[in-house]
Amino acid sequence: MAPTGLPPRTKLVAELGAAKLLRDPIYFGNMMVHSGDAEGLIAGLTHSYPETIRPALQIIGLAEGARRVAGMYLMLHKRGLLFFADTTVNLDTDAEGLADIAEMVADAAKNTFDVHPRVALLSYSNFGSARGETQHKVAAATRLLTQRRPDLEVEGDMQANVALDYNLQKHGYPFTRLEGPANVLIFPNLEAGNVAYKLIRELGGVPAVGPVLLGMAKPISVLEHDCSVDAIVHMAALTVV
Repeated sequence: MAPTGLPPRTKLVAELGAAKLLRDPIYFGNMMVHSGDAEGLIAGLTHSYPETIRPALQIIGLAEGARRVAGMYLMLHKRGLLFFADTTVNLDTDAEGLADIAEMVADAAKNTFDVHPRVALLSYSNFGSARGETQHKVAAATRLLTQRRPDLEVEGDMQANVALDYNLQKHGYPFTRLEGPANVLIFPNLEAGNVAYKLIRELGGVPAVGPVLLGMAKPISVLEHDCSVDAIVHMAALTVV
């Protein structure tokens, strides 16, 4: 829809630009969701990730109360569902952004997938055992989230093996606030999260479903270029949920 109150020539250019954009199936699909003609969108098989997510951000926008969008992967591990974030959206963020992402994923685990979240904010350090910029950011994010959401089981900064091995965690760090192995793993940046889920998927044979976009006003799912038919079916089911 062209903006109102524009000079006739400018309005015409805007309308022509909008009509051109709507020939793109990604924009058209998002407009269907925005207009209520569809309840969700699954796209990305033949488009790059930025080409898929940008129209959704422009047209659908953030959910009420959401501070940002984040990409979450569900790892279908034999020990149960594991939630990885951020894997696809925020290249790097500050401590507050990391806390926002962790909070969104924890709420999604609980409210959408009926999993009690135990949140670990990951680093190369265990509770300040090695100092550095990343460690400082992760520790600060942990403090922020703990203050904001005392109802959540949150701990960090932690190395991945300590987060997942509860016996090791209780033996080495008996003060941990987690009451079991972490199932929500929050990575310090997108690079770490993206590498981690792909390594586990390829070397561990663990099915990965996602990315699930959190923070959007309506359900938008982005497919990977090389995804299988099974993956598309999984993403369709998630979008319905």
